[in-house]
Amino acid sequence: MQTLFTTTKSRSILEIMKPLYRNIFCLLGIAAVLVMLLTFDMDYQELWHQIRRAGYWFFGVIGIWIIIYLFNALSWFALIKSGSRRSPVNFWRIYKLTISSFALNYATPFGLMGGEPYRIMELSPVMGAPRATSCVILYVMMHIFSHICFWLSTIIIYIALYRTTFALGIMLALVGTFCLLAIYFFMKGYRNGMVVKTFRILGRIPGVKHWAQRFFESKKESLEKIDAQIAELHQQRRKTFYLSFMFEYIARVLTSVEIFFILKILTPEVNFIDCVLIMSFTSLFANLFFFSPMQLGAREGGFALAVSGLSLSGAFGVYTSLITRVRELIWIAIGVILMKFGNIKNK
Repeated sequence: MQTLFTTTKSRSILEIMKPLYRNIFCLLGIAAVLVMLLTFDMDYQELWHQIRRAGYWFFGVIGIWIIIYLFNALSWFALIKSGSRRSPVNFWRIYKLTISSFALNYATPFGLMGGEPYRIMELSPVMGAPRATSCVILYVMMHIFSHICFWLSTIIIYIALYRTTFALGIMLALVGTFCLLAIYFFMKGYRNGMVVKTFRILGRIPGVKHWAQRFFESKKESLEKIDAQIAELHQQRRKTFYLSFMFEYIARVLTSVEIFFILKILTPEVNFIDCVLIMSFTSLFANLFFFSPMQLGAREGGFALAVSGLSLSGAFGVYTSLITRVRELIWIAIGVILMKFGNIKNK
């Protein structure tokens, strides 16, 4: 009887707090849109002129993200379903949560500070908190893992197609070594789980060790279950693992189509392989400045360096980053609006 009362009480608290947290997430998204509007480096009349200059290619830039988010959602859905005949959550709800969570990730500093808690919050009522958390962690791992594999593959492509200076060769060798080491540690994490080890490492870092130790002790059983589910995916559900990775890697490649559409506005001679390299090097540079909300400034610098490295005009990088910012603004707005519709209700 006491257990039933406690469970009912915790559900009541969840029902009260969930709309509050959702509204906080919505406010974060709205704040991101306002910040982005205020940080454009040109007046709105000139901005409108540049969008009109893009013409129908601008709709291609916006529309390609319907497909990119579709592949992101397929990757996450494969992990949620994980060999079962039926998923506890239907695909289109996962698609909606994917768009909204990426909108929050654009809006918050340190990358995954908004979107991932939002995913866990929305899935917990139907999957339980441990299972929802493990599915979200698995997807975050897959998202980062696919990025690293994408960077490594484009380094190989660049070396095969372009001449490299000694200095550039050293830089590419360092980045390639980092990618190989990261892949090794990710595969080890997939085999054995990495959540418990992460908290043990945090427990030795000054400033966060006391919080990490307390959290680990209070949630030890749940964290061990999450690690077991992560290890199970790689050991017993390898088909799911590779299917999820394939979808996510395709999404990485498709982001290059956006660059292709934008450069088509500027020059008819566009090489798709160059667009893949620009996207890869830009995302690598931007992720070095992960602490910046919406990667303000880092993205623009990455574009400028990437296009100059491929002997293209630096103005192409500036224009590409501008159109990309407009696209981000539109999809953040869409993601924030979707937060208010089709949500899972607590029972």
